[in-house]
Amino acid sequence: MSSGRRDPNVSRLGRFVRGRRLDHNPLRRPSDRAESAVLAVLVIAFIVAAPFAALACGAWGHAIALRVQAAQQASRYQVPAIVLQVPQGSQAAGYAALAPEVQARWTAPDGKVVSVEVPIPAATAVGTVIRVWVTRDGQLTDAPLQDTQVAGQADLAASFGVVALAVTLTVTGVLARRALDGRRMAAWDADWRVTGEHWTRRT
Repeated sequence: MSSGRRDPNVSRLGRFVRGRRLDHNPLRRPSDRAESAVLAVLVIAFIVAAPFAALACGAWGHAIALRVQAAQQASRYQVPAIVLQVPQGSQAAGYAALAPEVQARWTAPDGKVVSVEVPIPAATAVGTVIRVWVTRDGQLTDAPLQDTQVAGQADLAASFGVVALAVTLTVTGVLARRALDGRRMAAWDADWRVTGEHWTRRT
């Protein structure tokens, strides 16, 4: 049985970790130990920096979302609108159906009367008063960000910060390994120039 055969009970991750232990194995080259040290530093850096990255990016995302929310609350208004016309058959369709759009009228914050089509449930009758969000000149718009949406954007920014940190450290590790691989190849070439003639010498 060959002594170099791999143990089938050892996982790929186990072999990866075992091959990068900082021990006194004489077969390990300085570049191997340097790679292990770089890997350890990157892992420790992620563990230490990840909470700070999450907090910083979360606070940044929360601040931006609050500014957007404040701007929307200052420029968007909820006004009553009267339903003027509904598509025929929309009331008989039942609560499960949705009318594409109905004609409604409202007065904009600047005093202008606006009459446009708006989407509402199919069972809405003519004359029903609904609430719509509009800009100052009466154009339809979305509701301002809710507090839950602000918190959600902050959580998303925090997650993005952790992912960005992980990607940055991963790229750093890949570049470091490539640099060490280049040094290993150069060392192998130098060793081969010294010992190669003894292996290739013809008898």
